[in-house]
Amino acid sequence: MQDKVETVSIRRHAGDSTTDLEDVIVREFPLTIILNDQEMVTLLCTPDRLKELAVGFLFSEGLLQSRDEIKSITIHEGTGVARVQTAGGKEIAGEALFRRLITSGCGRGASFYSATDVDGQKVESPLTVTITSILNLARQFQLRSETFRTTGGVHSAALCDGSAILAFAEDIGRHNAMDKVFGECLLRDIRTEDRMVLTSGRISSEIILKVARRKAPVLVSRSAPTSMGVRLALDLGITLVGFARGKRANVYANGWRVTDNRKPAYPAP
Repeated sequence: MQDKVETVSIRRHAGDSTTDLEDVIVREFPLTIILNDQEMVTLLCTPDRLKELAVGFLFSEGLLQSRDEIKSITIHEGTGVARVQTAGGKEIAGEALFRRLITSGCGRGASFYSATDVDGQKVESPLTVTITSILNLARQFQLRSETFRTTGGVHSAALCDGSAILAFAEDIGRHNAMDKVFGECLLRDIRTEDRMVLTSGRISSEIILKVARRKAPVLVSRSAPTSMGVRLALDLGITLVGFARGKRANVYANGWRVTDNRKPAYPAP
C-alpha cells in the first residue's frame, strides 16, 4: 500500500485542543492512456494496477473487445503514460477520439449514455442470490479496503461469486476502481457472466453501462443509485441493490434475482 499513500504534517483541532501530528493521505496520479499512438485520455487515479486500469477503461469505452486484440501494454510510471498497442494497430475515427481530462471523482467515464447505445447488451442471466449472501459479501468487501481504512480517501470495487471476492481494486475514483477490476478480469480471463459486482460508490448510469458490457447480472453498492441508474438497470436486466450495509439492503431493479432466504425470488420477467 506504500505507493498509494503519502504522509503529511497537519494541525488537528478537536474541541478545545490543538495537536500537530502526521497524517496519511491517498496519492493522486495522472495517467495518460495512448492507444496505437493516439492520445485518448488522462485519468486522475491512485497509482497502482495501472495496466488493469488502462485495459479496463479502453474496454468500457468500447475501444477493446477482447484480450486477444492486445499486442502490448507498456506502463511508464515516471511519465505517467500507459501505451497500448493492438493487433493491426487500428486507428480511432476522429469523432470517437475524446482527448480530455477525467476528474478523479465523477467525470464522464463513458462515451455512451443511453440504453440504446449498448443495444444488444441486455444481461440475460438466470442467476439468483440470497440477501444473506449479498450482505455477507458486503461485509467482506468493507474489510478488504485497507487504503480506505487508512486514509478514508478511496472507492472500492470487486467481482464476486456467491461466496467469495474474486477480484478487488481501490482508487480515488469510483469509475477507475471498477475499470481496474474489469481490466484484471480481462487480463486474467476471469469470467464476469453470472457473477456479482460490488462498489462503494454511487450507482449512476455510467456504472450500470460498465457492468452491462461485462454481462454481470447483479450490482451491489453501499451507496445510493441515481434515477437514470435505476432506469438503465431495469432496461438492461441488471439487478440493482443499494445501501447494502449491516443487516439491510434496498433492491431497486430486477428484484426477481434476490430471495430473502425464506421466499422464492420474484418470477423472472
